[in-house]
Amino acid sequence: MKLYLSVDMEGISGIVDTSYIHPESGVNYQRGRQFMTDDANAVIEAALASGVTEIVVADSHHTMNNLLWEKLHPRARLLAGSPRDCSMMHGLDASFDAAMFIGYHTRQGVPGVLSHTMSGVVRNLFINGRVMGEFGFNAAIAGLYKVPVIMVSGDNLLAKEARELIPGIHTAIVKEAVSRTAAICLPREEATATLKEQTKLALGNVSAIAPFRNDLPLELAMEFSHAGQAEMAAIVPGTRYETSTNTVSCRTDDPQDLYKTMRAMLNLASQAAFF
Repeated sequence: MKLYLSVDMEGISGIVDTSYIHPESGVNYQRGRQFMTDDANAVIEAALASGVTEIVVADSHHTMNNLLWEKLHPRARLLAGSPRDCSMMHGLDASFDAAMFIGYHTRQGVPGVLSHTMSGVVRNLFINGRVMGEFGFNAAIAGLYKVPVIMVSGDNLLAKEARELIPGIHTAIVKEAVSRTAAICLPREEATATLKEQTKLALGNVSAIAPFRNDLPLELAMEFSHAGQAEMAAIVPGTRYETSTNTVSCRTDDPQDLYKTMRAMLNLASQAAFF
């Protein structure tokens, strides 16, 4: 069995605020990197014990150079660094039997530890008219390859968001959100045990979890915080700009085009200062 792991940072065990996730300014960033690597290793160890033969780990946070390569389980291959055309999902294709999202977080505008969607410029992101966060967007990408997302880890509110999109998905809840920058965290040993248990359960139930499918072509719509951001995003060819809502949209059934267009829109929008 071939398994794809997309590993973000905000939903990792023990991480509660930005001091753990910013490479340049985070006073706890080096600790955060270790916590991230520990969570990934727990999942890798359980997956190998469950019969998985090949594992690709995609570092999926910020510049995507966070996981400690020298401490990552030697049976896993690490995809690190940026830019990558498909960012958090780069390297995924139809050859994978399943995917797991580790250390994920809730979408922009809702409660949850360090909630956001891709970038601070995004107010809402929609797929086929349904609001989604990074979990939903990346699950839709996996669905285009017919790869099921069978497990996700993060806080209790992210688990709820995931279950609403993918019935039967297994959730490793490693902390309970108190506010956007506070949580009740499981002890390290308990978090590791939870990750391992849910990994094994998910792999034992993989045939019962369907890929997250949407009608084709997919329509991606991004609502931006102000008009200047939307105007910049609308420079991307093939997009449509709805001025009344600062929303820019596009349609495609190709997963790489979808991800690259989303990234181009984000990169352009981020150049537009509020003042």
